[in-house]
Amino acid sequence: MPRTPSGRLTGKVALVTGASRGLGYATAEALAAEGCSLWLAGRDTALLGHALSDLSKYNVSLFASECDVREPESIARMFLDFRRKHKRLDILVNNAGIAPRSTLIAKVTLEDWFNTIATNLSGPFLVTQAALPLMKSGGVIVNNLSVATRQVFAGTSAYSASKSGLLAFTNVLREELRPKKIRVLALQPGATDTDIWDTFWPDAPRQKMMKPESVARALVNAILTPADAAVDELVLNPPGGAL
Repeated sequence: MPRTPSGRLTGKVALVTGASRGLGYATAEALAAEGCSLWLAGRDTALLGHALSDLSKYNVSLFASECDVREPESIARMFLDFRRKHKRLDILVNNAGIAPRSTLIAKVTLEDWFNTIATNLSGPFLVTQAALPLMKSGGVIVNNLSVATRQVFAGTSAYSASKSGLLAFTNVLREELRPKKIRVLALQPGATDTDIWDTFWPDAPRQKMMKPESVARALVNAILTPADAAVDELVLNPPGGAL
């Protein structure tokens, strides 16, 4: 049955990368529940189709693009389609990310290293660069980071390097966009129950983790915070702390 959005983001347009599942999908749903128009991006067209179908209950404008954030040409095609539908972008959520299997540095393959950096660090840079001409005063950019920016774990060199680099990028971006009154938010969630653990730590205690829906609701509340009390970093952890 169609649901009536709350309306706090009615009239706004958001683009979410990695939106077909996990925290990306939960974020898209939380935005839709507030009346936000959505553009979903992801690499799996089948999963994107399921996401569009599930989110249609919110009666908001919905579009999706197959997009590989590692590829500038793929991003360019997505924004070409986006511009045909929308004249501006109010909220950008750089969520797409991967985690290679936990491997000690001596055994990390060059392919895994480059793929992780390309997805988790170069991807947000490329998408942000393409999105900025569409963003005006009052816009918000969210970069999904990780607890790995504050606490390192053996076997996660590529992932930790990519996320720490993304934190530095986020901090520089915030300073550059401050005069334009575009907010930049660093989302730093602790352990969240998503598929990323299938490669990171298959036996991780999922029952102790935060639910993606809880993180997404907190993120949307941060996005809705008045500009004169802007949230720069949103750090979230399970009630029990680190696993």
